[in-house]
Amino acid sequence: MATVRYIVNDVDASLAFYRDHLGFREVMHPAPQFAMLARDDLRLVLVSPIDAGHPGGGSRPMPDGTRQEPGGWNRFALEVDDLEATVARLQAAGVAFRSDIITGVGGNQALAQDPSGNLVELFQPVLPEARERSAFGQDQQ
Repeated sequence: MATVRYIVNDVDASLAFYRDHLGFREVMHPAPQFAMLARDDLRLVLVSPIDAGHPGGGSRPMPDGTRQEPGGWNRFALEVDDLEATVARLQAAGVAFRSDIITGVGGNQALAQDPSGNLVELFQPVLPEARERSAFGQDQQ
């Protein structure tokens, strides 16, 4: 299992986004500033930036004072069977996208944004080797 930590502005809104739109299940949500979700072999940890009333851990400022914040271009990818249908469904639900569908070498992708601006790449492989299961030596046919 891989774990990804995203800094988010609103843990509740982000938890609802990942659960309701992308099929994650809530593992725990013990405090307003922290939640853990899972989907297949991915564990997603959501934390809000540190503020005066938040003891925090994984979202504390760096030793040089740099505050952690959401956004950027790093992302994880979720494989989908029908990218156009998935994008249409999410757009109809009000999900923001940073890109239209992009045609790539191994597959096509679209970059959805969670409520804090963190990216989730929706990826539809066009080459058999680009499928998730191929990375683990398993055939998905």
